[in-house]
Amino acid sequence: MIKSILLVAGLLASSALGVPIENPVNVIRQASGVVITRCANPRMLALAYDDGPYQYTSELVDILDRGGAKATFFWTGTLYGCIYNQASAVRKAYASGHQIASHTWSHPQNFGSLSASGIQSEIQRLEQALVNLIGVRPAYVRPPYLATGGNVLPTLGQMGYKVITNDVDSGDWNGLSVSASQQRFQQAGAGGNGHIPLMHETYANTVRQLTPWLINWANSNGLRLVTVAECLGNAGSAYSATNVPGNGQNTC
Repeated sequence: MIKSILLVAGLLASSALGVPIENPVNVIRQASGVVITRCANPRMLALAYDDGPYQYTSELVDILDRGGAKATFFWTGTLYGCIYNQASAVRKAYASGHQIASHTWSHPQNFGSLSASGIQSEIQRLEQALVNLIGVRPAYVRPPYLATGGNVLPTLGQMGYKVITNDVDSGDWNGLSVSASQQRFQQAGAGGNGHIPLMHETYANTVRQLTPWLINWANSNGLRLVTVAECLGNAGSAYSATNVPGNGQNTC
């Protein structure tokens, strides 16, 4: 018992210093500022999409809803146009019960080398937009380019964010074909703790071909299609209780 307490205390201290940790102990997995790559629970698949909202968002929500799937959307403020221009799709995804998470405001290429204040600004601007649009502040973030070095983990930890990367890369961002992406999931398999994949809702093939295939693949393998928060065993942690008042803004 004492050894377990010391282990937990040591890991929490390490996370406070910005050291990436992944540990099967559920309480550690839920710590802020710790890199989480896969689910804490088995028999789950947490479909996760980056870089939106975009022109395919509404269509993707329809596909997921028809398949009885829940997903997590890691959204930006300006990467593919202003988030306020996709207000109806944003509200539709949230109303459908999908998890809305952060992918920063502008998706900076140098996110890993930003100052702490620069990281905070990127996070807070996206927070404000989501509060304005759907009234919630996300508690989960996927850093641009999966950058977790420099000030990233300490800053996100101090801000109370759970940091998500992935354990399966669909490769859609690198021009991989849908069949090649499917093979990556098949190779990862349906055993062990569930997967958190890297996918992007900005590619029509990911939305219209890979996602329906993943829904069928999950069903065939007895996997539940859940949000990232649920696959980590804490469905109630998707949003922060910290109050961020709306400011009425509707432009970027």
